[in-house]
Amino acid sequence: MFFIFFLVLNLFAQDKGKLMPFKKIITDIEQQHQVSFNYTEDNINGLELTPPKKSLSLDQKLQYLAKNTHLSFENIGNKFINIYKKDSEPQLICGYIFSSIDKKPIEGANISLIDKTQTTSDSKGYFELKKEEEGILLISHVGFITKRIAVNKANYESCLQIELESEITKLAEIKASAILASGISKNKDGSFEIKPKKFGILPGLIEPDALQTMQQIPGVNSIDESVSSINVRGGTHDQNLFLWNGIRMFQTGHFFGLISVFNPNLAHTISIYKNGSSAFFGESVSSVVAISSTPESVEKNSFSAGINMINADIYGKYNLSKKSYIEISARKSITDFIETPTYKEYFNKVFQNTTITDFSKNQNVNYHSDKKFGFYDATLKYAQKIGSKDQLILDLITIKDNLKVFQSATVYDINRSENNVLRQQNYGGNLSWKRNWNSFNTTKINIYNSSYELLANQKTSIGDQIVIQENTVNNNGINMENNHTINSKFSFNDGYQYNEMGVTNLEQVTNPDFYRKVKDVLRIHAIVLEGKYNDTLSRLYFKAGTRINYIEKFKKYIVEPRVQFSYGINKNLNIELLGELKSQNLQQIIDLQKDYFGIEKRRWIISDNTTIPIQKSKQLSLNLFYKKNNWLLDIENFYKKVNGITTSSQGFQNQLEFVRMSGDYEVWGTEMLIQKKMNHFLTWLSYTYNHNIYHFSNYEYPSFPNNFELMHTVSWAGIYEKNNFKIALGTKWSSGRPKTSPDLSQIDPSAPVLVYNKPNNTNLHIFSQVNISSTYKWETANGIQYKLGISILNILNRKNEISEYYRISTLTNSIEEVETFALQRTPNLSFRVSL
Repeated sequence: MFFIFFLVLNLFAQDKGKLMPFKKIITDIEQQHQVSFNYTEDNINGLELTPPKKSLSLDQKLQYLAKNTHLSFENIGNKFINIYKKDSEPQLICGYIFSSIDKKPIEGANISLIDKTQTTSDSKGYFELKKEEEGILLISHVGFITKRIAVNKANYESCLQIELESEITKLAEIKASAILASGISKNKDGSFEIKPKKFGILPGLIEPDALQTMQQIPGVNSIDESVSSINVRGGTHDQNLFLWNGIRMFQTGHFFGLISVFNPNLAHTISIYKNGSSAFFGESVSSVVAISSTPESVEKNSFSAGINMINADIYGKYNLSKKSYIEISARKSITDFIETPTYKEYFNKVFQNTTITDFSKNQNVNYHSDKKFGFYDATLKYAQKIGSKDQLILDLITIKDNLKVFQSATVYDINRSENNVLRQQNYGGNLSWKRNWNSFNTTKINIYNSSYELLANQKTSIGDQIVIQENTVNNNGINMENNHTINSKFSFNDGYQYNEMGVTNLEQVTNPDFYRKVKDVLRIHAIVLEGKYNDTLSRLYFKAGTRINYIEKFKKYIVEPRVQFSYGINKNLNIELLGELKSQNLQQIIDLQKDYFGIEKRRWIISDNTTIPIQKSKQLSLNLFYKKNNWLLDIENFYKKVNGITTSSQGFQNQLEFVRMSGDYEVWGTEMLIQKKMNHFLTWLSYTYNHNIYHFSNYEYPSFPNNFELMHTVSWAGIYEKNNFKIALGTKWSSGRPKTSPDLSQIDPSAPVLVYNKPNNTNLHIFSQVNISSTYKWETANGIQYKLGISILNILNRKNEISEYYRISTLTNSIEEVETFALQRTPNLSFRVSL
């Protein structure tokens, strides 16, 4: 008790009468009230006084100090307190400088009045400048945007509080230049990027066709030589997501798959993901192909027109003002005016073994057929900047293929004739708004619609029967994406997506009468979260995200994580790991091989979560990338599994053609590319190993090879580019796709019935093709550019078989082998004028 009494008495005496250095007093106040004093040592040197009571408030203590000293105190937000002599109070401009991101003080910032005094901020971000009448205050610091503030008498009354925004300089991503051809590169996230305006040349191509070009990438091919049947690591075409300026495209090919619907002279950037795609991409269990026609920078007015042996096109871009422009393109087939050798080869390839050509084989009927085919596509873009932070972009696209077949027949001296029509079209629109809130926060919102129709009106010449089939898809959606740049290394993205899909299938028959129309609608909500770390100095790149889907109809949540990791072991060697889980509710199936004339026989349907499951995929890949002295080596091993596939989606033409069951496929393999550049010459060799197996647990043969398996694929190209002349020669070789042979030992020749061996028990013959292409460009004195191109597919005119199945011939009542072949030797010539 005595000790406590003595201690309290001593503290009381200290508060009442003992003098303390002024610096010790304000240090105690800083600790008690969590404030910071700013002062010059000259103003407080040697100053002592009795400290104020600790029980007083902060303002009371400041009043006490001001009353008992020659000093004046300025309290700024109960955080900072300025101390100065009363007679020099109005002579200073003072302030605090903070970072706008984390509100921390900025030390060492340069503060100056233009052409006059200057100073720097201290560790608390505080600065003082001598009084001036008027002027412009400049505040700058490395890593921050320089700020200008007009100063006047009002600024002298209290200290300024200034926030500087970070100046984030985005370093251009280091890409492996000229992979396969100039204009094609590989990004850190594992995606391939094609710049059509910088595109060089590839064997057989004279234009940068997006879907033809991507088939040169290891792991990407088309088993039937079609851009409407692109298989990425063993998947089907409908498992790929094709986007044009944010619009999902359900039709990807003109001429029923031989020409891409995307105008090659329009696109600015084409991104292709085989694995590890962003979480903002949904509704696909295989690859993503995202095409953008929006330029990265302002471009001048331009116009071009071109023609080849299939179609003619025009393109124009006009700047309406400094902040707006309009861009249009249109392309149409020239088959209305002329049938070129290219058109004839395309036609023979597309229509072999279809109802259009089958009917003529019936020798008991005097048959005549006349066919008329045409296609067109057109696009419109309008872009408008609003102020310095907002931009609106409207994109519209229309695509249409139309086939008319006139058939006539004489049966028992009676003439009958009918008109048949096959129409395929896709319309789309996208309205997007982008706002740059500041240098490190942006928001994008877009509303889109895509409408697809496949219509067949088939009127059979014999039997007076009319068959109408129609498949339509209507896809509406809203996407919102927020991008946040935390610093030069780390960024974070989040967003919401709403997707509504409606599919209608119609079948109508006369004689006998039949009508069926089925419409299904599915609505999906998705939350997307994604973070990215990119340190260019340590060569470390990491991106991880997740997509959380909610399907209203099934009341079902599906979580889809994605990951991309890349590390530069040294400046020449890079290792990359990609992984993803994805899902898909929309798929294409084949009910009957003769649907829609047997030409475009696939129809879109929506999952019902029972007999038509939701498709789900998981994929993992490991890549090594080496580049030194113009050598490039790219090796990637991958594993992929897709659950929920159905037999009707796989195009079986054997004992499984009419069997309906679900299962999965599992594929693993290796993709390798080796490339060497020597001055103007570039050569590369690629190899793909692909082991692809079906699993149908309820079938008598639970495992067998996938229809889309090409176990070995080898490609080679030699490309020479100098000045305005380019030439490319290349070859592609692949093991034949699987087929199912009949079991002849169990077939009775007198009453043949097809009995098959185990599904896909053998393979077609080897596919081999040599292609060449060349272009030359020149420019006149008045700035007009001309470009001439020539290409030949299958120079050696090799007869490559791409499919084979068996059927009972109605003419001979025997089993016949039906073979489909790739293009024969096919030349093409193009000419283009650009202003």
